[in-house]
This record gives sequence, C-alpha cells and structure tokens, in this order.
Amino acid sequence: MAVSEREIRPAAPRDIIDAWWAAHGQDVVRWRRTIHAHPELSRQEVNTTELVMSELSAAGLSPRRLPLGTGVVCDIGGDDRPRIALRADMDALPITEHTGLSFSSSVEGVSHACGHDAHTAMLIGVAKLLASVDELPVGVRLIFQAAEEVMPGGALDAVAAGVMGGVGRIYALHCDPKLPVGSVGMRSGALTSAADHIDLALHSPGGHTSRPHLTGDLVYAMGTVITGLPGILSRRLDPRSGTVMVWGAANAGSAPNAIPQDGRLLGTVRTGDHSTWAELEPLVRSVIGELLAPLGVRYDLSYFRGVPPVVNDERAVETMRAAVAQIGPNAVADTPQSPGGEDFSWYLEHVPGAMGRLGVWDGIAPRVDLHQPNFDLDERALEVGVRTLAGIALADAD
Repeated sequence: MAVSEREIRPAAPRDIIDAWWAAHGQDVVRWRRTIHAHPELSRQEVNTTELVMSELSAAGLSPRRLPLGTGVVCDIGGDDRPRIALRADMDALPITEHTGLSFSSSVEGVSHACGHDAHTAMLIGVAKLLASVDELPVGVRLIFQAAEEVMPGGALDAVAAGVMGGVGRIYALHCDPKLPVGSVGMRSGALTSAADHIDLALHSPGGHTSRPHLTGDLVYAMGTVITGLPGILSRRLDPRSGTVMVWGAANAGSAPNAIPQDGRLLGTVRTGDHSTWAELEPLVRSVIGELLAPLGVRYDLSYFRGVPPVVNDERAVETMRAAVAQIGPNAVADTPQSPGGEDFSWYLEHVPGAMGRLGVWDGIAPRVDLHQPNFDLDERALEVGVRTLAGIALADAD
C-alpha cells in the first residue's frame, strides 16, 4: 500500500508542541514550584543550577555549568546550521514572600518576586521538548543565566564565558503582571532603559548657620545639585530619549544651627536611547562640576554604569510574533517601553534578538507589580512561554 505525502510529511511545530505539552505540561508547573520554594540569590543559584543540569541530562542533552559555578549552557542540534539562543534567568530577590502559596519560599528573606522561577522552568521544558524532535530547523543554545538582579548583571559573566560564540540571534521572555495571561507583549526598538547609579559625596569645612559666608554651605550645595542636575539634563538631552534622573537618598547633618561637614546623594539616571547612554557619564560629571564650582564645597563622584537598554531587532520581533500568533487570536499584544533595566541587553551588544513580555495577570485579582512581596503569576502563562520559545526554535531557520 502506497504511503501518502500527507502521512510522511513532518509534523507541524504546533502539533509537536501540542503533543509535548499534553504529556509534560504538569512537569513544567512542578519545576516552577520547586524552584519557587527554594529561591537563591544572585550568584548563589547552586541548587537551581543542579536541577537544570539534572533535568537536561535526563533528556539526553549535554549541559555545561558556567565557569563561576552557577548558570548552565546547553546546545541542541548540530553545528552545521545557524544557531539561535534562548535565555532564562534564575536568581531570586532579597524580599520576604507574602503570597501565602502552598509552595511559598522556604528561605528566610528571599523569594522569586520577579518570575525567574517561571523563566527557568519554561526553558527546561523547551529543552526537553526540542530534545524530543528528530531534526531541528536551527541549532539552539540554551542559556540559564545567573545574577540578573545585580548590576551590571550576570549576562556579562555568561558572555565572557563564550556563550555567544556561533549564535546568530537570541530570544527571551520576561513575566509582566500588567498583561493578561495568554498574551505576549512585543515591540521593535527600545523595550527597556539603561539604568546607571550616582553616588555623590560632598565635603565642607562646616560652620555655624549664622555665618554661611565664611564656609561652604554644604546643604545649600546639595540642594543645588538635587534640583539642578535633573533640570539641566532635561535641557541638554533630547526629550525623545526618555532620559530621567531621580534622587533616591539625601543625607547630611543633624543640627538646625550647624552647617554639616559631609553629605551624600544617591540617585539613578535612566534612558531609553543607546547613544544617549554613551553620553551620560561625561555629561553628569561636567554638570555637577559646574553646579558646585562657585559654592566652596569639595566632592567625590562615583558613577556606576549599569546596563544598556534592551533594543529589540525588528526581524527577531517578527519571528517571535509569528510563534505567539500560533497560540491564539488574542495572544499577540503591544507593550510600551519600560523605564526598568534588564541585563539581556548585554547579549544584544553582540547579536540581534528580542525579548517579549509574558502576560501573567489572571484578570481577576488586583495587579501586583514585580519586586513586591505578594507578587504571583497565573501558571497558565507557563504554557504560553513554552509555546513561544519552542515555536521560535521550530520555525526560525535562518
């Protein structure tokens, strides 16, 4: 009996994903809950790394622990074809959990309040799904990254370890409680912002508040910088860059009639424009010097560059959009640029790629933002994440 063309045609990506999720979807939920209950801070993700290594090895893959001891990289598919990368971050936050979940954090003062437990569990699922496929249209590199929550980010450690070698594009998802479950938010261009830190220490001989003309009035100098730096930056930089400077701490003195000798300002500067980010440090240094020059105080400025903005590649966004569209008619969503930082941007300094916003709001409970102690996610989002990342890998033939 002749075999029809339909019978020998390879299964469509959606059919492959449907079958795998029906058989193994609860495993992804279980991994997420295990990781959630045992959170680990940045560069301490030892048990999470072991879990990833064990599950990938059980799928017949050959995962490699990254040189600093936490984080995993694993290739699927041969080297005779283009390779994409899929990235998940693994670390938790120093936040006490208040969700009341049956699988709440068992670690005092540490919790997965940003969804990295879901990111890791989804990528384990994608790894096992892709390992079950006889031949992939593209080589895939899985990057389970440590230390996303600390600046300038564990992505730099992964890049230094060579994870981007041979990779043509890279993709990732991040939980977003502003979007309903079942959707993935995407945008071409800037998705997040660069985030730098300023630490400004000021010094004066001090003196009596009745005679400010005989000394350097340190508090007045602080006030000049507090109001002057954000204002001048807003006049020196293109407003379309989305640059904003905000102080988070100001400390000096303790007596109403004494000019203090020392003070300190801490703040952040954020921008959504990559070229503006390159200009920020020298501009901030120049403006602070100009503001303080006539006021008779000395200062020490420490400027800490954080991460560049995530700038999504248009072609990579279209590839992700096509994978998400296979999930359902309302799965594709738009998303605005975020003022927050994300070290996925370091990978994009080397190759084009895209990050999508994974909707995790159940549509019923009040929205709770990331990094809050009662943040939780609708676990139906795990399926959406697996379908998105696996769909990219099964369709993205360069």
